[in-house]
Amino acid sequence: MSDIVLARGPLDTDAEMDRLARRYKTAGGLGIQVLNALGAQADGLLDRLPGPVRAQLDSATRAALVQAMSAASRSRRVVPDQAEWLNNAVSTGLGAAGGFGGLPTALAELPVTTTLLLRVIEGVAVEYGFDPGADSVRFDCVQVFASAGPLEHDDGADLAFLSARVALTGATVQAVLARVAPRLAIVLGQKLAVQAVPVLGAVAGAATNYAYTSYYTDMAHVHFGLRRLAVEADQPHDQMVARLREEVKLLS
Repeated sequence: MSDIVLARGPLDTDAEMDRLARRYKTAGGLGIQVLNALGAQADGLLDRLPGPVRAQLDSATRAALVQAMSAASRSRRVVPDQAEWLNNAVSTGLGAAGGFGGLPTALAELPVTTTLLLRVIEGVAVEYGFDPGADSVRFDCVQVFASAGPLEHDDGADLAFLSARVALTGATVQAVLARVAPRLAIVLGQKLAVQAVPVLGAVAGAATNYAYTSYYTDMAHVHFGLRRLAVEADQPHDQMVARLREEVKLLS
């Protein structure tokens, strides 16, 4: 099955690269603003979680990703892709519900939010003409989670996720999960920490979910926008990543 399924008009490569670089630079800023408004700092958030929860974050995140890959794909048969504002609204509601009861409800909400985020990323892939049913695209959607979360935005680490490619073999799923799960576990652990206080956690959960959904939407646009540019310009993907890196530096 081909990854590209939608016919699109020709792109102005320079203009599109500039647009992607600007979207990349603005991603993540909202997350820091949210935490500052809540009087919290990103540093040390994970230390606020109980030891048993911290110890199980990696395995819980991996399980949530596996569940999300299946659930997100199944949901496409019955629920169409939604506008970004609606995705943000639904995610915000989930975060509020998860934080209302403190850590227990936040843990229960975790796989649901992960599924929603993956479904949002799949929707962005479709916008750029990619088939989310193709294995390579499904794994690319998961790979977006390897970017730093909105609380740890860093040009070097964040752009690295664009360069990583995985050969499609029988071990591909495990290879992708092994790369993505530890990074996403840190992001979700920070989210759990700000939701841990009952009732007050509802406000924090709503705010962080909104910030996280906005962030991963932006990073999905960068990821699949760059992939589409590489295809249309008939240029190696790594070369396009290097060009984006330079564009981002110019905006600093």
